[in-house]
Amino acid sequence: MSGLLYLIPVALCLGLVGLVGFLWSLRTGQFDDLDGAATRILFDDVGYTKETER
Repeated sequence: MSGLLYLIPVALCLGLVGLVGFLWSLRTGQFDDLDGAATRILFDDVGYTKETER
């Protein structure tokens, strides 16, 4: 039973860290263009050659 006295605050702190990380990612625009990244893989880059890879 005394283990819960440690586990509950740890769980609440981890949840708070996750919430802060999620809110930070919303503010910095990580979720602005969800469809663009999904369709970008379907199209070739214009002007891509082996020389540009180096």
